[in-house]
Amino acid sequence: MALNKILVIQTAFIGDVILATALLENLHQQFPEARIDILVRKGNEGLFDNHPFLNQVLIWKKKEGKYKSLWNMLKQIRTEQYGWVINIQRFGSTGFLTGFSKADITTGFDKNPLSFLFTNKIPHNISEGVHEVQRNHELIKTEVKTDIAGKPRLYPTTQDFEYIGQFEKKPYVCIAPASVWYTKQYTVDGWVSLINKLDPEFQIYLLGGPSDAYLAKEITEKVVNLQRIESLIGKLSFLQSAALMKGAVMNFVNDSAPMHICSAVNAPVTAVYCSTIPGFGYGPLSDNSHVVEVIEKLSCRPCGLHGHKRCPEGHFKCANDISTSQLLEVLN
Repeated sequence: MALNKILVIQTAFIGDVILATALLENLHQQFPEARIDILVRKGNEGLFDNHPFLNQVLIWKKKEGKYKSLWNMLKQIRTEQYGWVINIQRFGSTGFLTGFSKADITTGFDKNPLSFLFTNKIPHNISEGVHEVQRNHELIKTEVKTDIAGKPRLYPTTQDFEYIGQFEKKPYVCIAPASVWYTKQYTVDGWVSLINKLDPEFQIYLLGGPSDAYLAKEITEKVVNLQRIESLIGKLSFLQSAALMKGAVMNFVNDSAPMHICSAVNAPVTAVYCSTIPGFGYGPLSDNSHVVEVIEKLSCRPCGLHGHKRCPEGHFKCANDISTSQLLEVLN
């Protein structure tokens, strides 16, 4: 069967969508003439501006009414008449879109509650040493004829690189201090200590979304030398941030979306792991990658796959006991 129209569905958070781009690389390599589309939630479409392999980005506007928007999206998917729908997401809403898409082939993970509607169901197991991009690759490997998963990839434009040129006058370090989950986020005092002890030759940029502005304020209020730190939080697009991170001496991030942005442009990255662990399979993939985590073996760590709004034990030792010297060591 000719797979000339393919839809990839990933309506989760930014980091998961970035990891899904590895599939686009493999699919394009195997089917260079195919029309490949991707479906994401509203707000994540900026990741794919001028993406060279994509025909179009479908946007699920969930906040405009979950069921109405879901039905409208299904009608749009059916109109496109896809030959193959690949669903990475494991929730019922995307299972509905996949199962009733009328595509010739529908593929998804068996953990999706509507997976009984798919033509192909693939196990999704969190196992030590297997990265999420490889788990996702299981969805397509029978058709792309390779066991090797591609790497995630974003494509900042020439204009993105030209825009961030104004910030590249001297060697710089980027810090993305925030995370959706509190227990995946390194402490304010920890970031401040790092900034205060970084080599004075480095310009320091804080990165993140508009909702992270409060965190930037907390950090900058405690920094000793404000002249070499600038908050770009909420001021750059996804792809502008990616372009800036690519040219950094180092990017310090949490186990969160900025880590995956680094992977997608092969930027140097140091990922600080607090309540979660790299063994879950969401670690950095850049050639120059480092993981920093608490040295002590804590019986309470990991306390969950995604993190919590507060430390369940009340002490947050998985973050508080990470030393500044551990972070500085990666620059040596």
